[in-house]
Amino acid sequence: MFRSLMTAASGMKAQQLQVDAIANNIANTNTAGFKKSRLAFRDLLYQTYRSPGAPVSQNRVDANGLQVGSGTEISGSRRIFVQGALEPTGGRLDVGIDGEGFLQVALPGGEFRYTRHGVLQLDANGDVVTSEGYLLTDGLNIPTGTGDLTIAEDGSVWGVAPGAETPTQIGSIDLHRFPNSGGLSAEGRNYFAETLGSGAPTAGQPGTTGFGVLRGGYLERSNVETVDELVGLIVAQRNYEVNSRAIRVSDEMLQEVNQLIR
Repeated sequence: MFRSLMTAASGMKAQQLQVDAIANNIANTNTAGFKKSRLAFRDLLYQTYRSPGAPVSQNRVDANGLQVGSGTEISGSRRIFVQGALEPTGGRLDVGIDGEGFLQVALPGGEFRYTRHGVLQLDANGDVVTSEGYLLTDGLNIPTGTGDLTIAEDGSVWGVAPGAETPTQIGSIDLHRFPNSGGLSAEGRNYFAETLGSGAPTAGQPGTTGFGVLRGGYLERSNVETVDELVGLIVAQRNYEVNSRAIRVSDEMLQEVNQLIR
């Protein structure tokens, strides 16, 4: 009975983390470029009273054995990099990634971060930066007075220089992909960091093999499906309730044993 208390408690702890993960997904439903996460569960160690296949007589073995588990735990979280819907914004520097790839951002300390949050803007020097002011590693600079700024599917950036009539290419934006995107470390603010699990990034031109294309004037919406998250929330709540019920039953059984002793 004491084991049942701890077993059920492990289930309640796991479901609490599940609710936390679902709540984070729902909170970021309107976060551009956000990728939802899922938790994975695994069972804990078993106490073996009889091993499967153990001999029970001269010519017989125990086909199933007797093993009792000790509960569950969270084995890890998995980031789901399913494509989000592309939404037109009209912003001349907004860019949505349609397919695989990330924008590479340089932090002040020399480290790199990767994002699919395509809200870009110009700083005082005309450099293209993220909404936090971090530079893209493409070194894209827009001269003052440039008009009709557009970002093509292949990442090339075009604009009409002052006094000119036809657009010329100003620069380009590359994409970066990883052998295992699920191994990236979520750093908050829509940034991901390279890890040993993700592997090293590979840069490439948008539209080439293995890379998505860029959609100028669009943003990628979060890939969170609110209905799916609400269903998952209900399931987690019910599992939590059932585990709490198991604790109450174990407690009632212990009370019966105490009354017998008296």
